[in-house]
Amino acid sequence: MTEKQYGGNSPFNKQEKIIKNSNKEADILKTNKKQTGSVKKSESETKKENILKAGEIAKQVKEYAKKIIKKDVFLEEIAEKIESKIIELGGKPAFPVNLSINEIAAHFTPSHDDKTKAHGLLKVDFGVHIDGFLSDTAFSVDLENSEENKKLIQATEKALESAIKITNLKTPLNQIGKKIQETIEYCKFNPIINLSGHSMNKYELHAGITIPNIDNKKEDEIGEGLFAIEPFATSGSGKVKDSKPSEIYSLADEKNVRSQLAREILNYIIKEYKTNPFCLRWIAKKFGNSSVFALKQLKENGNLHQYPQLVEISGAKVSQAEDTILIEKDRTIITTN
Repeated sequence: MTEKQYGGNSPFNKQEKIIKNSNKEADILKTNKKQTGSVKKSESETKKENILKAGEIAKQVKEYAKKIIKKDVFLEEIAEKIESKIIELGGKPAFPVNLSINEIAAHFTPSHDDKTKAHGLLKVDFGVHIDGFLSDTAFSVDLENSEENKKLIQATEKALESAIKITNLKTPLNQIGKKIQETIEYCKFNPIINLSGHSMNKYELHAGITIPNIDNKKEDEIGEGLFAIEPFATSGSGKVKDSKPSEIYSLADEKNVRSQLAREILNYIIKEYKTNPFCLRWIAKKFGNSSVFALKQLKENGNLHQYPQLVEISGAKVSQAEDTILIEKDRTIITTN
């Protein structure tokens, strides 16, 4: 799930595959498991195992999603199937599935009674968490047999692949952005300059480090950690703006609220989602249609942050590609591909 840049600062700060050998990491984990037997795993071992498991589930769900997405299928049906598959495979959704069409770059998820059908250039952005340890991935689908759509999709896929290839703990952030920018521009499109990738921590989807999609001249090394790299390409001006509110929220404050139902929903959000984003569709499924007003009360009380839909300012179509990488001292692991 993408991060929009406001003057270079993130509004979210508060809150398996190895490139050289795709099977080595899984083998190491299996060997360690056999050797340790009943010995309690260290915190770092558990963390890494959960990160890799979240990535593996995302990889499987991505392949499943590509099979079920067809033109004119209801977006609500697609979202529900993807989220159910995540749970079936042993994970939890890290955020509501984003199904953004054409000029909407990000942050559209269908409502609980949505009749929007899949069409155009569809971005599918979803995440998985295991005990708060995250994966985040996205791909784009052409549903109108458009040459422009196909070229836009190819541009972001190439940009993602090229950026990951050069990334290790010593890579300057601006060099990752430069590689993305050069690749997209070589394909005759523009990168979205105010959308970026991000670092991730436990229950923290946007953890403070932003990974630019252009050469922003910042030479800080990316370092070790868990990161989402997500280029966006467009035939338009290359910038997004806030549009109408989405139905995606995240917890902003745990302070009390007067309404009994709103208080009950707030307690559920704190327990179930913590700081991970959630949506009205999930809450309505649990608490019924009266939850619509309760969420409005929680927002007005300052308990919730509501995400705006992000739209390309010239109205041009946007494509997206995204994978999660785990950077260690001696290697970079692509967890979601």
